[in-house]
Amino acid sequence: MIRFLILGGAALAMAACTTSTPYGPAASSRGFGFSEQQIEQGRYRITFRGNSSTARETVENSLLYRAAELSVQGGYDYFVVIENDTEARTSYSGSSYPAFYGRYGYGYPFHRSRYAFPYYAYGFGWGYPYDSYQREITRYSAVAFVTMHKGPKPQDNPQAFSARDVIDNLGPVVLGDQPASAGY
Repeated sequence: MIRFLILGGAALAMAACTTSTPYGPAASSRGFGFSEQQIEQGRYRITFRGNSSTARETVENSLLYRAAELSVQGGYDYFVVIENDTEARTSYSGSSYPAFYGRYGYGYPFHRSRYAFPYYAYGFGWGYPYDSYQREITRYSAVAFVTMHKGPKPQDNPQAFSARDVIDNLGPVVLGDQPASAGY
């Protein structure tokens, strides 16, 4: 019984901690959030890494939003995604508990009394799937190389994005309740 209470408590604690990666800078090169590296004037490599609760679409929207922010902060009007990729990393986490073998009997101190109640403090485990579990964990990372430009966005290039339009359209989706960036 204690084992099930501990497992239940651990599951509730894990569920409470698993929220989508908030939009913001990554704490380190392997952390969750965005990071960028300026390659040359008006050219960046931008990465957004999400945790296991962050959907692929959220990761990709956050990357585009960061490209738009950098464009506006640099005084550019639009950006072009030269190359991009989204990677899914899947791992498996699991546990297996051995069956709890023991005996059935009558409660203490009435073990010799014929009026005692049966108890199941010892007994067989609940069996699959309660004695073991397997959890699939998928984390998405998106990376893009972008160039930033001034002037009107070329209408014939599907890889070109108006920085202000991306901020206006994706801002509510990416930021949620967070305040918009000051650079806009």
